[in-house]
Amino acid sequence: MASPSSSSIDQVSWRASVLSRFLQQSTDNSFQSLQSSVCLQYSPPELSEKFEFDVREMRRLLDDHNFEDRDWLMGLMMQSNLFSPRNSGGKVFVSPDYNQSMEQQREGWLTDRTLEGEMRKLTLMDVVTVFDHSLSVKIGVHFFLWGGAIQFFGTKRHHDKWLKDTEDYKVKGCFAMTELGHGSNVRGIETITTYDSNTGEFVINTPCESAQKYWIGGAANHATHTIVFSQLYINGSNQGVHAFIAQIRDLDGNMCPNIRIADCGHKIGLNGVDNGRIWFDNVRIPRENLLNSVADVSPDGQYLSEIKDPDHRFAAFLAPLTSGRVNIAGGSICSSKISLAIAIRYSLTRRAFSVSASRPEVLLLDYPSHQRRLLPLLAKTYAMVFAVNYLTKVYVTRTPKTNKSLHIVSSAFKAMFTWHNMRTLQECREACGGQGLKTETVLVILKVNLMCKPPLRENNVLMQQVSKALLAEYISAQKRKKPFEGLGLEHMNGPSPVILAQLTSSVLRSTKFQMDIFCLRERDLLKRFADDVSQHQAQGESKAHAVLLSFQLAVDLARVYSERMVLQTFFESETCHSEGPLKNVLGLLKTMYVMICLEEDASFLRYGYLSIENAAAVRKEVMKLCSELRPHALSLVSSFGIPDAFLSPIAFNWVEANSWSSVHH
Repeated sequence: MASPSSSSIDQVSWRASVLSRFLQQSTDNSFQSLQSSVCLQYSPPELSEKFEFDVREMRRLLDDHNFEDRDWLMGLMMQSNLFSPRNSGGKVFVSPDYNQSMEQQREGWLTDRTLEGEMRKLTLMDVVTVFDHSLSVKIGVHFFLWGGAIQFFGTKRHHDKWLKDTEDYKVKGCFAMTELGHGSNVRGIETITTYDSNTGEFVINTPCESAQKYWIGGAANHATHTIVFSQLYINGSNQGVHAFIAQIRDLDGNMCPNIRIADCGHKIGLNGVDNGRIWFDNVRIPRENLLNSVADVSPDGQYLSEIKDPDHRFAAFLAPLTSGRVNIAGGSICSSKISLAIAIRYSLTRRAFSVSASRPEVLLLDYPSHQRRLLPLLAKTYAMVFAVNYLTKVYVTRTPKTNKSLHIVSSAFKAMFTWHNMRTLQECREACGGQGLKTETVLVILKVNLMCKPPLRENNVLMQQVSKALLAEYISAQKRKKPFEGLGLEHMNGPSPVILAQLTSSVLRSTKFQMDIFCLRERDLLKRFADDVSQHQAQGESKAHAVLLSFQLAVDLARVYSERMVLQTFFESETCHSEGPLKNVLGLLKTMYVMICLEEDASFLRYGYLSIENAAAVRKEVMKLCSELRPHALSLVSSFGIPDAFLSPIAFNWVEANSWSSVHH
């Protein structure tokens, strides 16, 4: 028996002889030598794709407001060296240099409270988000969280002292709410503030390590001031969470006395945001630095508030978070637009495999499987654009009466749209193959940036808040025996919709069926959720614990509520247009949105809203819609209005961008 070593040598020799004989058979007709062929050439998709509707009109519908402001800021970015322009494949692109270190990435409008001013701020934030998420987070923290807290919680003395300096960046603000031991549970934060009536000062203290302020954007390097959320103790009695202004650095960037700050460290993304940790060692601040629109403390130490219910007071202190949810929802859709524009443009020029030897390779987007992975996400993104436009209008026209509805809708949309964004980014990255892994393609960067934001960490908490609010509305309507009013539940005042036993293509595409099936699912899940909570209570559970035990139904309910609200906003946007090519395409997108929601949600089969046969019809309809939307793919992503410079080289001439000459350039 041969030794292992000699056996291995024999195998190597055998393989070498086989290869040698094979390579020497050059005269054998069965062996075809490699022959040169015409190299792949980039062909702009505009040469072959037809635009069957007015792209400019579609863009105006999607952007909804402040078109000139968007174009102005994008143009400014493309012309300025501040935004890192680079040449690739014969085009100029602008994006941060993500190969820089964390430290390099960190270098680098509040007084107008009219409706036009509010809309303009949100528009410009959208544009900044298209360029760089880190920059948009830094701006958002400064203006919307720090500045928004002063606007919401402060009174005239705070507005006069702080807003103009914030607008002019004379002070740089951050928002110290979350702690090492408490993130979503703000009510449980451990930072303590007491009042010293002898000096007329508040004293802020971090009593333990878990009370350190954590993940505070802007704190590690640049912020000079912060809004501190803290438990307020007056004469030994805890009055709950309140907000204070505290200085943490002087104008030269030096740390203030009794303040300790540390960097949260390198992250997988968003390293342009200097997330920091803050400890307060009995820091003294003037009494006037309490943001006192909700509650105040008199010079002699008396606690004063017109809101007597502690729960209502606490809810009032969470108001600035609404602006954050609105911005995150909008930013998530911006990110989805960018990723789809890149992936779809690439799939319209990249070919792979041929049906037969005599025919050219097939464009990626001409494969049904590629259409199936991208076009439903495109339809969902369109639907969510209209929902973001609706949310923006509700936000800028908010009143005390609409604040509850705004909180519920913004919570639902923020969770749904960030989940959608994460899925879209992953699918688009995979659809671009190896090119999707490069940082200059930005898809991976967008995904890790999203992973570093708060949205995904708290989405399930937000969805349960939405369901609890819907449950409270349901119970209240039952007790009052009055119609539903508010939160978009008015559809439950009528009879329950009836779904046809057999669903044809024309029925599936009818607006009546689409609204009926979504409303039926929502009202049924709300009743199931209420019944489930009631059953747990009947078994001796508290209401709060009963809701927790019903969390699966709670999350499902919040999701279907959000999907129905999105469909409602899509329908309202569609009906504003007269018949024509643009409305026809909107109809296809709306139907695709509905069909993909029907296909992906198991509750339609679980609870019998759809039969197995009708579910199969829905699945078949999705593929038909993919083929019908395929001719419009380029025009639909072009309608996003994102300049070429904000996309990626692979969205254009990816051959030239990877050429040898580009290496030397």
